Amino acid sequence: MTPRRMPRAQRREQILDAATRAFARAGYATTGLDDVAEEAAITKVIVYRHFESKNALYRAVLDRACARLDEAVGSDHFDDTSIPALLRAAAADPDGFRLLFRHAATEPEFREVAEALAASSTEVAHRNLANRIAAGPWADWAARLVPVVATEAVIAWLDAGRPDPEQAADRIRRAVHGVIDAAKP
Repeated sequence: MTPRRMPRAQRREQILDAATRAFARAGYATTGLDDVAEEAAITKVIVYRHFESKNALYRAVLDRACARLDEAVGSDHFDDTSIPALLRAAAADPDGFRLLFRHAATEPEFREVAEALAASSTEVAHRNLANRIAAGPWADWAARLVPVVATEAVIAWLDAGRPDPEQAADRIRRAVHGVIDAAKP
């Protein structure tokens, strides 16, 4: 395996792509830097030139997935354009999406990433539901549940092989609106 030379930024992206696939396939605990290097068709030495540790690499993978999600969906509003954007983001980076919403929460060292995403999503949902649902415990319930339903529905869609991509956003939107309607008096 003789890796070809490429610009540093391009090599870093190659490593992040390979690490995202490897971590999504086997999880953080069982994936070693050898696995990432093999996935990227480079040596482990090259991985270490870009990332000081497996922990730093995983953190970079999660940070990149968060940045991509934020760029695709935004972080300050939730409306009917959010679900199609969420689907597009998940379809463009399914492994990164799964790492953020499934795997990060199970890794003690990275749980705060998942918790921060959940807290941020709940805050955005709460703010955007305020004009639809009166303040109180049901509004709090809906604000916590809407992001979970949306992300779990997207992951289920990915896991099911991405059926009916033209209709997926509408189906997920209906599930989300079911939660909103259930929270109303």
